[in-house]
Amino acid sequence: MDDPSSPSHKPSWLERLTHFLLREPENRGELVEILHSAFERHLLDADALGMIEGVLNVGDMQVRDVMVPRSQMDVIDISQPPAAFIPFVIDTAHSRFPVIDGNKDHVLGILLAKDLLRYYASDEDFDVRDMLRPAVFIPEAKRLNVLLKDFRNNRNHMAIVVDEYGGVAGLVTIEDVMEQIVGDIEDEYDYDETEDNIVVDRRGYWRVKGLTEIADLNDEIGSRFSDAEFDTVAGLVTQHFGHVPKRGEVVEFDGFRFQIVRADSRRVHSVLIEKRPLPIEEDTR
Repeated sequence: MDDPSSPSHKPSWLERLTHFLLREPENRGELVEILHSAFERHLLDADALGMIEGVLNVGDMQVRDVMVPRSQMDVIDISQPPAAFIPFVIDTAHSRFPVIDGNKDHVLGILLAKDLLRYYASDEDFDVRDMLRPAVFIPEAKRLNVLLKDFRNNRNHMAIVVDEYGGVAGLVTIEDVMEQIVGDIEDEYDYDETEDNIVVDRRGYWRVKGLTEIADLNDEIGSRFSDAEFDTVAGLVTQHFGHVPKRGEVVEFDGFRFQIVRADSRRVHSVLIEKRPLPIEEDTR
């Protein structure tokens, strides 16, 4: 066995890690500094460092920091028959939907998309009210670490966020919280890294990754967007918004409509592009 005091002894990974951990930090800043030092010495990889920092940050964040705002909530109105809202459910591809009664402040419950299978499988009358799960209401100021614990203990995946006056301010899912720790989570409706950057959906719209080159987009959809200032679709779209947009935001320019499909606080991940008819100029002669 090697003698640790021997000049030729090379510290093991465990010994180096122990050395850093034995340096007791006095505050969070020092703890983060130790973690970054461990990363620089290859004791932690980038993913592990990011996740640990995410866990630390979650304790300081509130629900209002990550929620889907009221204006961007995808909801179902109880007055609609299933035949009317099922196409909307398919297009948005969420697994859960708040069900409202005429107004987003009147949330009746949560409908699971999978429960809609009964609409096709049963010959009996289908009543959406019978399918609703109870909605959980939480304040905007609730800490994310507390919410995550509640989600886990109560086996909930979605909560409705209310403001100080009791009005609905937005919604938050367990995925929204987890993404603060592990980064952006892709599901079966997101693009896999091996798929094409530009995909045509069944409606003829283009689903485009944010990192797609503008020149490639022009070749694919017949547009003439300039790439003089930006190289990617994400840069082009962000320029026209004037800020980093959130999911669901829409902007139109040069005869095309851009809807944000996925984005975080730093950049746009994917957009839905629709070609819009150009306005017909009136003959003023």
